[in-house]
Amino acid sequence: MELNGHWDEVFSQVVREHTAGSPQHDVVWTNLKPREIAQAMSQRVNERVSVRIVRQLLKRHGYARRQSQKKKSLKTHPQRDAQFQRITQLKKQYIERGQPVVSIDTKKKEMLGNFYRRGKLYTRQTLEVLDHDFPSYAEGKIVPHGLYDIGLNKAHVNLGTSSDTTEFACDSVDHWWRYHGRPDHPEAKELLLLCDGGGSNPSNSSLFQQDLQDLADRTGLQIRVAHFPPYCSKHNPIEHRVFSHVTRACEGVVFTSVALVKQLVERTSTSTGLRVTADILDKAYETGRKAAKHLKSTLQFAADAVLPQWNYVLSPRQSL
Repeated sequence: MELNGHWDEVFSQVVREHTAGSPQHDVVWTNLKPREIAQAMSQRVNERVSVRIVRQLLKRHGYARRQSQKKKSLKTHPQRDAQFQRITQLKKQYIERGQPVVSIDTKKKEMLGNFYRRGKLYTRQTLEVLDHDFPSYAEGKIVPHGLYDIGLNKAHVNLGTSSDTTEFACDSVDHWWRYHGRPDHPEAKELLLLCDGGGSNPSNSSLFQQDLQDLADRTGLQIRVAHFPPYCSKHNPIEHRVFSHVTRACEGVVFTSVALVKQLVERTSTSTGLRVTADILDKAYETGRKAAKHLKSTLQFAADAVLPQWNYVLSPRQSL
């Protein structure tokens, strides 16, 4: 059958008539299968239309099977663009001075045990896992905290086994600095941390500032923090430059031990040269901690002149 303009018209009519209405007016879509389109076209022209022809028409008209992408923010903060401009300025300044810029975040927590995990593996037998993911049946949990050195395109993931607290996040940065950051940046005196505004690194938390001060004292670094605006966590570089690849390296594997997860994370790599290291932090972290009384008077804290609610610096209280 020759693909002429007549078949293009019939194809377009069938697709339009069998689309209930697009959730986005600028996106043309259909959930019909090629076989269903072929049947509908055959009924319209009283002539058999093959699936092969429909596949050619789909390709010619730019149709491809696509999955929805989580890229639309729930809301937009009025100072969103201003903060992104500030983050861009800070990144440029720090990298030009040879100071490390690190994107940090906690990846989705995982339970240890014979639980279902999305993804497929090559196996010789069927993998049978529990039919319910009840936490009471878990043998433990993993809290993956990642750090991505933007200037060097290197990443490290610390696998916690306790709670995702501000203390854990700061200990994770400290561990990275001692074993990776300082060897990679021996002359560094400052550190720029890019992070979200919630979770274990909240932008409005005195406790996070207290733990950051302790981190500055331990490392001797002046630590600048720049939080991404609300509803913008997907723009944190570690999300799309590291965690997406870590997820691919771990997909389908049943997490039976922390050591196995560490091994999987360390297999992560990309064609652009990204390599990922991993360690296990098995310290137990207390939840429900409160910031110390009169905390503000003890901090070496300086708010940025630009959007101070999201940008600030903590300097070490003594040379270490």
